[in-house]
Amino acid sequence: MADGKRVERPLSPFMIGPYYRPQLTSMSSIITRITGNALIVSTVLIVWWLLAAAAGPEAFATANGFLTSWFGDLVLTLSLWGLWYHYLAGIRHLIFDSGRGLDIPTAEKLGWTVIGGSVVLTIITILIV
Repeated sequence: MADGKRVERPLSPFMIGPYYRPQLTSMSSIITRITGNALIVSTVLIVWWLLAAAAGPEAFATANGFLTSWFGDLVLTLSLWGLWYHYLAGIRHLIFDSGRGLDIPTAEKLGWTVIGGSVVLTIITILIV
């Protein structure tokens, strides 16, 4: 029969709120997944623009009008940031796969490097293009 003593079990790491504070490493992993899926949307928009260019002037005017509007500029700028972020996060994961950078301080430095690097590369790309 059970002795009636309550066993202290660890809390689930997925509990949000006062029990769990998200770390940079987990949040950057989640953002990598989000940017990967968001890049699918921007790819569809660019393919739409290319197909509209091949379809004729009316179709191209519609697609080009959308992509060059303020909303289209915002979507494409965020897509550019997402592309750079996803690329740099992939390099970070290659570093992890080699067995390096797995300690918490180095992993956090790499996370901040991915965030800062993606912003800087996005700004440089916008200035060049």
